[in-house]
Amino acid sequence: MELVNTNDEIFFDPTPRLKSSPIPIKFISFNSSDENCFNCGETYTETHFAQKYCKKCLSHYINDITDYNGICLDVHYTMELECNKHEIIKTKVPQSIQECCGNCSIIPLFKQIEGYLSKYNYLDNNSLRIYNKVIESGKHCQLCGKSLDKYITKEFKLCSDCYLISFEWIESTLVKKKILILYLPWWHNGLLCINCRSELIFTSDCQKYCDKCLIIYIGCRYCLTTNIIYGLTDQTQCRKCKRISLIIYSNVDRDLVVFHLNDNYIYDNLDFDYIANIVKPIDKYFKPQTLFSSIIKKQIVKNENIKTYGWIPYSQFKNIKEMTKGGYGIIYKATLLGYNKTLKTVILKRFENSKNNIKYFINELKSNQHCSNKLIYNYIIDIYGFTMDPELGDYILVMEYASEGDLHKYLQKNFTNIAWNNKKLFILQQILTGLEYIHNNEFIHRDFHSGNI
Repeated sequence: MELVNTNDEIFFDPTPRLKSSPIPIKFISFNSSDENCFNCGETYTETHFAQKYCKKCLSHYINDITDYNGICLDVHYTMELECNKHEIIKTKVPQSIQECCGNCSIIPLFKQIEGYLSKYNYLDNNSLRIYNKVIESGKHCQLCGKSLDKYITKEFKLCSDCYLISFEWIESTLVKKKILILYLPWWHNGLLCINCRSELIFTSDCQKYCDKCLIIYIGCRYCLTTNIIYGLTDQTQCRKCKRISLIIYSNVDRDLVVFHLNDNYIYDNLDFDYIANIVKPIDKYFKPQTLFSSIIKKQIVKNENIKTYGWIPYSQFKNIKEMTKGGYGIIYKATLLGYNKTLKTVILKRFENSKNNIKYFINELKSNQHCSNKLIYNYIIDIYGFTMDPELGDYILVMEYASEGDLHKYLQKNFTNIAWNNKKLFILQQILTGLEYIHNNEFIHRDFHSGNI
């Protein structure tokens, strides 16, 4: 199997033996944790591989494409022999979804949708018989007939000739740089980010993204394929049907900040020679989840010692009180409501008019990021993350609170009570350690005085 660079291809079809559906496929969810159909509200039915689909919407879909001549779904079918609604007896297994009956057809497996084996130990005898029959049929590809594996395994496989993986570099209109798109020939319905395991944010019935890694997942409901986008852009195109999807963000301003803050260590380390070496030896078949995990998890390489700054919702701050104001902005003291209702006193540093000058705020974040290290305590005020005032649109740094104030106030209050041989020398050592760390990272403080220590 070859990893195809579609920048070099005029036309590329990720599933060459399947047709695009003439209408959207709305009987499956993009979120495997959904219990009810996003389209009609009915409770989902589960296949023998724990894939969820809506029988009502599937029945409507079959009725709507009865006259369509083409195979658009790679599906295993089985049937109840008697269909009471139609008062007929069926003995022939349908060859395509159009030949199915929405009432009597049972679908044990959608090959184009990620599936799991969690239900294996809970199947009754009849379901277990169907399950084993599907597993045995996996020795050959339904689409091309190629022999896949002489051994029966409890995990379904995709044919390497009928399901093709590709990638492409595109120019992002949002961040003015090239970003990479990985095109998967199957429907990714996972709930968690494959890289960091954070819960994905769902912005539509076929769009989701990780607001930490900024990996975007866009599904095509006509082809059941998925575009995995490494970065921010405003639209993407299905490689099969060429339909364009506009990308929806829950907060595009926030995510632009995260992208510029983290792009150096997230996106510049993508090694597609590595991916090509994974894909190339695949001769007959591959297991979607295993392959996808191998591709994604090894790609986002970052310096684990460098702290990453995340978004903190403004609603989590209470008791906000202004402390001081200067040319740099406004300083507030506030209470941060954390997980498990824990409370922490923090400092909020507001950058006035930063909505119109986002580069200055990003540079401030990056400067702090380069001067932080998870492994070294360097006596530099810690940064917890950033937020935005929803009314003014100003960006705000969320910082560690120094309970004893700055050095100037501390010395005014305690100078006569501290001795050179312990406390004063220790304070000097802390200051020198912090300065040394800043200078070693090729930064200069430029506003160094006792009120800033």
